[in-house]
Amino acid sequence: MFQEFLYMTSWAFVRIFALVMLRFDIRRHSNLPSGPMIFVANHPSATDPFLIHMISRKQLNVLITAKAFSVPIFGWFLHKVQEIPVPLRQGSAALEQARQHLDKGRSVAIFIEGHISPPEGGFLPPRSGAARLALDTGVPVVPVGIFLRRDRCHNIRSRITGGEPSEARWYLRGPYAITVGQPTHFEGDAEDSEHVRHISETIMERIRHLAHESERRIHGRNLSSTPI
Repeated sequence: MFQEFLYMTSWAFVRIFALVMLRFDIRRHSNLPSGPMIFVANHPSATDPFLIHMISRKQLNVLITAKAFSVPIFGWFLHKVQEIPVPLRQGSAALEQARQHLDKGRSVAIFIEGHISPPEGGFLPPRSGAARLALDTGVPVVPVGIFLRRDRCHNIRSRITGGEPSEARWYLRGPYAITVGQPTHFEGDAEDSEHVRHISETIMERIRHLAHESERRIHGRNLSSTPI
C-alpha cells in the first residue's frame, strides 16, 4: 500500500536525521502495550512532530497545525501519511479524526500545550483535547517529556503558507532527549469540564516530570539511548 510505504520511508529518513544530526536519546519507563495509544507530549520546537514518530515503529499519526498542510508538496505528504490537521480556532474536527484513527487501531500523538513552548523555557498551560479524547475512547494515555537545548533552536521565517509571514523555532542539531512514561487509563464523563480540567493537569504534571528527567540526562551527559 502506497500510504504505508510512504510512511515507513519517511520514518526511516527521520531516524537517519535523528542519529546523524542529533545526540538523540529515548528512555521508556515500561514496554508499550499492544493496541492504540494516545501519546501526549510537550512541544519545545517545530521539529517535535517529526521526531515523536521515533517512539514507536508502529504507525503513529500526529495532530499538526493546519497551516503546515497548505505548504506545497509538504502538505501533500502530510495528507498522504494521514497526519491530522488542527485548525487555529476549532479543534473538534481534529479530535474526531484522531478518534477515527484510534478506532482503526492506530495510535495518535498530541502536543498538549497547543503551541510551541515559550522560548525562554517552561511550559504553556495544558489544553483539554487529549483528556477528552482519552475519556471518549477509553484508550490509554502515554505521557512524553521532551527536552532540548533551546539556545540551539533556529527561528526560520517563511511566506510559504498563503503568502503570510510565518516563523517557527526549529531544532536541527544538538542533544535531544525523550522520556516515555507509563500508559494510564482515565475514566469519567468527557462533558464534565471540571473532570476534564483535572485530568489535563494530571497529564501535564507527568509530562513536566518526564521532561525534567530528559533534561537531567542531557545535562548529565548520560545519553546511552534505547535503540530506535
